[in-house]
Amino acid sequence: MLEELWYKNAIIYSLDLETFMDLNGDGVGDFAGLARRLDYLNAMGIDCVWLAPFQPTPNKDNGYDVYDYYGVDQRHGSSGDFVEFMHQANKRGIKVIIDLVVNHTSDQHPWFQDARSSEDAEHRDWYVWSKKKPSDWDEGMVFPGVQESTWTYDKKAKSWYFHRFYEFQPDLNMDNPKVREEIQRIMGFWLQLGVCGFRVDAVPFMIESPVPGSDNHELNFDYLRDMRRFLQWRRGDAILLGEANVLPEETKKYFGDKGDGIQMMFNFYVNQHLFYALATGEIEPLVEALEETRTHMPTVQWAHFLRNHDELDLGRLTDEQREKVFARFAPDKDMQLYDRGIRRRLSTMLGNRQQSELAYSLMFSLPGTPVIRYGDEIGMGDDLSLNERDAVRTPMQWTDDHQAGFSEADKLVHPVIDKGPYSYHHVNVENQRREPNSLLNWMTALIRLRQECTEIGFGDWQILKTNKPKVLCMHYSWQGSSLIILHNFDEKAHEVILDLKQKQNGQKEKEQKLVDLMVNYESETDDKGRHYITLDAYGYRWFRTGDLSHLLKKS
Repeated sequence: MLEELWYKNAIIYSLDLETFMDLNGDGVGDFAGLARRLDYLNAMGIDCVWLAPFQPTPNKDNGYDVYDYYGVDQRHGSSGDFVEFMHQANKRGIKVIIDLVVNHTSDQHPWFQDARSSEDAEHRDWYVWSKKKPSDWDEGMVFPGVQESTWTYDKKAKSWYFHRFYEFQPDLNMDNPKVREEIQRIMGFWLQLGVCGFRVDAVPFMIESPVPGSDNHELNFDYLRDMRRFLQWRRGDAILLGEANVLPEETKKYFGDKGDGIQMMFNFYVNQHLFYALATGEIEPLVEALEETRTHMPTVQWAHFLRNHDELDLGRLTDEQREKVFARFAPDKDMQLYDRGIRRRLSTMLGNRQQSELAYSLMFSLPGTPVIRYGDEIGMGDDLSLNERDAVRTPMQWTDDHQAGFSEADKLVHPVIDKGPYSYHHVNVENQRREPNSLLNWMTALIRLRQECTEIGFGDWQILKTNKPKVLCMHYSWQGSSLIILHNFDEKAHEVILDLKQKQNGQKEKEQKLVDLMVNYESETDDKGRHYITLDAYGYRWFRTGDLSHLLKKS
């Protein structure tokens, strides 16, 4: 049964329709354009595409202000275009998950327009209201420095409404059973059209019960369990991938005590400590973060990522740790955002190919499912002249032709990067396809390697001690086979001594031969049972223990 859990070893590719590929030439990406690029994703080895919101929207917040959950925004095409895209994805064996944004709606949604019309309106109780001005009206903002309040007075409604995000995104009242029933209808609609799950936006805020004047908002985890039950009755292999930037001790509540909550969550905690390790070479906080987020239920899984469509949130680090990351990756104030994060792409932050490879090799080798952000496979840059998080939302760079091959239009939803070392003239898919040593071809090989290493998704793991404090060594075992993966966070090369006689999972295992999975090399133990492994500066090595005979041992 475990092997039927497709998400445990999938490679997920995150993209936003409006900036991926424009086929009709209006400057905005669309489903027809995305369908044309499915062969590219298939060739790269992508198993699952995660789509940002594409439903009808005023588009004041990158589509996260939805005013119709049952349609496709006309900028992206029609519902027919969506169905054709799904057909083409299914033909290639590519699964699709979509954003489920039900923490709030747009203030233009018919539900909210009805709710504000009268206290007796049908949808009045679909939102959260207060007759009096709450004492905490300007507290708890998600976007400090940009967002001014969490309660806003509506003249027509003659009441204050709650919005955890911007004022044009009023929060739905999840305590109303009619709202929860409607969310299930929304899920059922898209499941019927072929999607295999949902990336659930802002999970902690979705399940909270706001109380005016109080910061003690109860979280109702039964709502998550109800969503999970509905999802799996409708489609047994469908998943919920939750966005919940919470502390490790809180994660079990989201996964469910019996694994009956959401199946997957983004591991923000490890992500932040990963960047601290990249910035400083200190791996101990990363090791602790991995141990603190260890899962024990076979059906749940972490989703690991490097960058996403938002800022790189560093809010879980100490002030001292965060300042070290800022100093290395975002020294200028306009590179930072909301006093807690960085609004840059991975390649511009790291600034060199060596560390980019190290970061991606590490992310692919962590216990969980890798999630890639569109454009990172070719090392796309950012445009800091754009507002806030739009800096990392520039159009995909396909060729060095007009508008990077993204569109024939003269004016785009966001301008392409056309200057500097990350210009589309230098960084694009077409060039890298033809260059054997390009980042794109390296990434394609890494994806294939990860798909062959099912021990990472299914197996048990532990951190092995080495004689080098800046080298992380992970050991995976599953069904009689095992992996040893090393990453050197130091700017200097090292020789690592591995004593594999140390106890693993309570038993002594003899790993006499290590087979390098990236180059033609094998390591044999000396007479004391030790391996000597060399690692370049920012180097990484993937080894399988023994040879391919391990395949014969699997049940």
